[in-house]
Amino acid sequence: TVKTLEWKGNHLDLLDQTRLPLHTEIISCTTCKEVAEAIKRMKVRGAPAIGVTAAYGMVLAADGATGVEKEPFFQHLYRSADELKSTRPTAVNLSWAVDRMLKLAEDHREESVLNLQRILEREADRMAEEDVRVNRKIGENGQALLSDGEVVLTHCNAGALATVDYGTALGVIRAACEHGKGVSVYADETRPYLQGARLTAWELMQSHIPVTLITDNMAGYFMKKGTIDCVVTGADRIASNGDTANKIGTYSVAVLAKENNIPFYVAAPISTIDFSIASGDEIPIEREESEVTMIGETRIAPEGVKAANPAFDITPASYITAVFTEKEVIFPPFLENLKKLKHSIPGKRM
Repeated sequence: TVKTLEWKGNHLDLLDQTRLPLHTEIISCTTCKEVAEAIKRMKVRGAPAIGVTAAYGMVLAADGATGVEKEPFFQHLYRSADELKSTRPTAVNLSWAVDRMLKLAEDHREESVLNLQRILEREADRMAEEDVRVNRKIGENGQALLSDGEVVLTHCNAGALATVDYGTALGVIRAACEHGKGVSVYADETRPYLQGARLTAWELMQSHIPVTLITDNMAGYFMKKGTIDCVVTGADRIASNGDTANKIGTYSVAVLAKENNIPFYVAAPISTIDFSIASGDEIPIEREESEVTMIGETRIAPEGVKAANPAFDITPASYITAVFTEKEVIFPPFLENLKKLKHSIPGKRM
């Protein structure tokens, strides 16, 4: 099977997700700068995946500083960390992973540069293994709330492609299937970048999980008809109060779900919770205009038209039925119940 990312000892192989589903191409990153560029250009995407990718970016940064003295080595690490963290500001897993690598290096400052390089490499490997283990636990916890034969609506892609393997939202669906529950999926296309159409549909078909692709503006129609039983999405950042940043359009789906009395679930690792912010108002939102006016290389709007394109939106906690984490399923009140997880986050700076 094709992996989202794979460390090869001296370089990082990434599945180029901008080429899916028509082409399966691997790009090899040999420097931290190349990793940062791949994250920025969405070659690799999904909060957990870019977190682990950034960790390996830090390994490449460290390996690129062979032969320098200790102080210049750390200065190089700090510069590389800043470069990586500036690529995608909304997904908190990115800064969490980079900070975890920096803290480890600082904790072993007395070691030689060579030893520090190996320590960082082992930690990135550990984070990759952790991600797969965590996703499977999220899936196991979340599938308990799905019933046999349910139809699940998804938005964007929160599957194996958005993680090291298995997935968060799609991990819940995979786990339900592994338990013999005949669940099927309606996948929103997720304009403007089409992660649902290009990635989720492709991934579910690869796994032989029944999937029906719909355009974003069809979700309400199918909810009102009674076709959809629940919604499961991923998350790029969850505030202390449960407000959740996810791909643009998620808020609309949550509002429609509430209106139609359909459970709206968020599946995410504990590392996605940002306890340093009180609410979704504090989450930075990325924007990229060209995605709205183009589909791939094809222009679909008049040249020069003004376009707005927030890449994410915030779903208020009041619209969320539960959050599936690797520790447990969290129900409201989120401010109180998420707080219990605060000290479970590996390498987290509070």
